[in-house]
Amino acid sequence: MAAHSSCNFALANPIISRIDSSSKQKKPSVPLYFFSTRNPLTNPWLGVVDSSSLSLTSPVSALQTNRRRIHKPVISSLPTANPDLVVSDAKKPKWSWRAIKSFAMGELEARKLKYPNTGTEALLMGILIEGTSFTSKFLRANKIMLYKVREETIKLLGKADLYFFSPEHPPLTEDAQRALDSALDQNLKAGSIGEVMPAHILLGIWSEVDSPGHKILATLGFTDEKSKELESFASKSGFLDE
Repeated sequence: MAAHSSCNFALANPIISRIDSSSKQKKPSVPLYFFSTRNPLTNPWLGVVDSSSLSLTSPVSALQTNRRRIHKPVISSLPTANPDLVVSDAKKPKWSWRAIKSFAMGELEARKLKYPNTGTEALLMGILIEGTSFTSKFLRANKIMLYKVREETIKLLGKADLYFFSPEHPPLTEDAQRALDSALDQNLKAGSIGEVMPAHILLGIWSEVDSPGHKILATLGFTDEKSKELESFASKSGFLDE
């Protein structure tokens, strides 16, 4: 009785009858996802779909056509607040790419710590994050590591507000600006031989006695003797960044 009723239900339902009849036919040689562009597409649930309205444009190509190129300026020098150091392009000291990267990494570290400014402590961390210069290797050889500098920075300056967001380029503090000016001044006194390197930045940080960067260096064991040792290497053009 149950089998007889189910059979009657299958015959009464056109959709099930259609599926049952199609399953007995041979599989089509053309894939099911291929449709002719001459005939409209029919679907028992969606009705009639006109194939001419279908877009054959690849989504990847559509994105490429709508993509807009964004040009970003490349930093070739670092900011200075001393007008006496602003000279012609021919005599202007050149910053090495490691010094520029150290500065950029210092800005980024200040943003990570949610500080409103880029200070001497951030410049110091930027030198260590860059990691390939002679100066960063010199610091690590003297047990001055990035995580130690970060810990001492938080001890000295405290943690920033959790909900504070630093600007994209946190402005330099006064002592950090003077440290960069000191790095330029060292290069000018040497006759602008070679490029301004991370060693000059570190020596500029050390010259700012009351700055957080100097205090952190002193806490971690950096001394005037090590500063003179680094300065003797800095006088040799091109040696520190090789």
